[in-house]
Amino acid sequence: MTVLLPPSETKREGGEPGSALDLGALSFPELTPERAAVITAARSVSSEESTARTALKLGPKSIAERFRNLTLESSPTLPAIERYTGVLYDPLDVPAASGEVRAWWSRHVVVQSAMFGPVGAGDPIPAYRLSHDSKLAPLRLASHWPLAAGRALASRADGLVLDLRSEGYRALGPLDGAVPLRVVSVDGVGRRKALNHWNKTAKGRLVALLARTGASVGSMDELVDWARANHVVLERVDGGWDLVAESLAPVTV
Repeated sequence: MTVLLPPSETKREGGEPGSALDLGALSFPELTPERAAVITAARSVSSEESTARTALKLGPKSIAERFRNLTLESSPTLPAIERYTGVLYDPLDVPAASGEVRAWWSRHVVVQSAMFGPVGAGDPIPAYRLSHDSKLAPLRLASHWPLAAGRALASRADGLVLDLRSEGYRALGPLDGAVPLRVVSVDGVGRRKALNHWNKTAKGRLVALLARTGASVGSMDELVDWARANHVVLERVDGGWDLVAESLAPVTV
């Protein structure tokens, strides 16, 4: 089983002393040339405040984040699962996670980064500022990543691939056969409403529970069985799969 996650715009600062980015040590090392090209382009647009503001969509409170892109190769690193924070990643409660949970994430979770392409949860990466819709002209992320990242993901896909990425990041690494989940809220009379902001919380809680239980599933049928055993409502609706947010309480990992 592979779980595909989007990154987060918010990131934890700092990292492990003495660590630095090693592109060749990341998962999917065949993407090293593509990663190097994005780093070069990101450094270029970040070198001046005026270009960074437009290219990276930075406001007065976030403009200093452009400096992250100028020191990517010398900044300290953290495992990707620790680097990202925010609505999806906070439910994982990574600082309190056990070694077994971290090991599960490292084996099963891949994050689709705009800067580095797909990376493993345990891959050491620095803090950076780049989103799927950032403008790095003449390099275009929308045409730079899909073929290479999609091919890399396909080469490692084994069994079920659960796609929890947002649409923008799914486009950077398209993968045939990956199964997306729609997060919905169901009211007392059975009416369904797709969630926007809170869908990230539900996805984070799902990944936390999968890791805590050491889930070993190879198909959607097995995932549905796992969900039923853990009181998670996962249903096939209109040819797709719905995850009912109310069935996922906060999870302690």
